[in-house]
Amino acid sequence: MSSDSAAVAIDTGDLPFGGGMLALVRPALDLLEPGGVLAVLTRQAHAIDEFGTWCKVEHHELLESANQPGGVTRILLRKGSLGAPRGKLEDGLDLKSHNQRLEASQMLAAVPLPLTADPGTGFAPRGARVEPGGPVYPYTINDLAHAAPPDIAQLYDQAISAQWNADTDIEWGKIKPLPRPMQRALGQVFTFLAENELSALYVPSRFIARLHPHYVETAQFLATQMMDEARHIDVFLKRARIGGGGVGISHATTSASLHSLLVLEDFTEAAFLLSVLGEGTFLDLLRYIETHAPDEVTADIVRRARADETRHVHFGMSHVKHALASDPTMYTRLEAAVRKRSATLAGVGGVPYAVQDSLTILAAGGNDPASVAKGHNAFRELMEVMHDNRVKRLLTAGFSPAQAQTLSDLHTPNFM
Repeated sequence: MSSDSAAVAIDTGDLPFGGGMLALVRPALDLLEPGGVLAVLTRQAHAIDEFGTWCKVEHHELLESANQPGGVTRILLRKGSLGAPRGKLEDGLDLKSHNQRLEASQMLAAVPLPLTADPGTGFAPRGARVEPGGPVYPYTINDLAHAAPPDIAQLYDQAISAQWNADTDIEWGKIKPLPRPMQRALGQVFTFLAENELSALYVPSRFIARLHPHYVETAQFLATQMMDEARHIDVFLKRARIGGGGVGISHATTSASLHSLLVLEDFTEAAFLLSVLGEGTFLDLLRYIETHAPDEVTADIVRRARADETRHVHFGMSHVKHALASDPTMYTRLEAAVRKRSATLAGVGGVPYAVQDSLTILAAGGNDPASVAKGHNAFRELMEVMHDNRVKRLLTAGFSPAQAQTLSDLHTPNFM
């Protein structure tokens, strides 16, 4: 007789071995660490022979069996280690300690982000036990420092609750006809916005498949960011065409600038260039358009878009600050990325003329010379505000004043 004592005992009643008994045995074994002992009570006389064969196949050990009163057989099994899933099963959350609305931050508190993640766990959710033998997935973002800032769950929760509907929340029927110069200017401005938002849709999509699923909150946030950008593209192109002058010119300057974002291979560099510098600068552009909007519908569109972009900038800032705090080499890498992009765009030119002229006309409210002079001054002030706010964001991220000034000066004239 074995001297082993069972850590877990189950009664399988009259269930046949191949008729449901294993549906009780296997979950009970899952509760044990390798080497743990399970006691199985059964009224099936042939179960002992079937367990003997099954244990050999599943790499468990049949320790002993003993007949007990009432036609019951007690079988002891020792759980094997070969092929056993890694980790421990969760117990779940206490319902009494949570509201009906379970936020991502609550889930994250229950199952914290790991410092590193194994690409061999595939798409297994964080906290799941992983059976060995699966393929290694092509994830390249496998460490916390470069995958997820500390407030990623809160950012995702905010993004979910702030979604809006482009069809029902915008009062399209209130758009009124505008003078032709203003229509053309509006069409060009929203063409430029849509073109840049297309890049902000595509760039994050390149990194979602590279993120280890143990940092799924980051992938989820990027998915909401892509949904935001898709919605912005929709409303921007509609506003360009509905009561506007139609879709305008796409300049080579814009194309070259956005291409330099699309080819980035490093997630943190992309978050820095796109969200901190690019979308950060776009906040000022959207505020400018809102201030000088010819009607409330236009102002509402860019106001909503600016609220979304503020979340994207917050993510970029939080991501970069976290990476800088975790990796001292990141300062040099990010500065090098800005310098490389600037060198790539050398000779491209300043703000595309159609964009500059349209922003001037928008602020002017018309095309008479006196108004255009005021519009031109407003555009020049916008450029100064963009630079000043970029410097502030860079200082907040942890760059020195000299670095912040230099990096802001090197930022693309395309704004994004």
